[in-house]
Amino acid sequence: MKYRALNQEELEELEKEFVRFLAAQQITASDWERLKENELQKVNELIGLFSDIVFDKILGDVEYLEWKMPQDLRTFQFHEEKIEMIGVRVVGRTQLDFTKNNNSEQMLQQMQLSGADLQLYAAERPYRKEKKLETFDLLEKGALISKQGDMFKLLKSLRNKR
Repeated sequence: MKYRALNQEELEELEKEFVRFLAAQQITASDWERLKENELQKVNELIGLFSDIVFDKILGDVEYLEWKMPQDLRTFQFHEEKIEMIGVRVVGRTQLDFTKNNNSEQMLQQMQLSGADLQLYAAERPYRKEKKLETFDLLEKGALISKQGDMFKLLKSLRNKR
């Protein structure tokens, strides 16, 4: 298995897709029930294979991630050959909390109104392993997919103004 097995809740969310996957493997509903009772290793192999297919599809489409902590926000953009990260960190005490679910404009306004000392930082590096695996690792550690990359783009524009 390349990533990890989908958990029960995730499998339930993808039930229709999983049924189609089993059908493509020429496994009927009765075959599946029999496998669950008698061949747990085969069941786990099939779930692992399906999980890899799902994660490969999802990870192939990811361009931006956000990793929010109360006083630190890291945004990532995945390029062909490298990962680019731009973050902002609160220096000192403040009520500012990046984990609040705000859009990028609201968060910028919150940063400006807070009066907090903010430290903008950035880094980039080539991939240490396959791009999808690096993306998966960050997701497993708590990062979330950002469809449009608004926060990354906002922080990059702030960084470029410096």
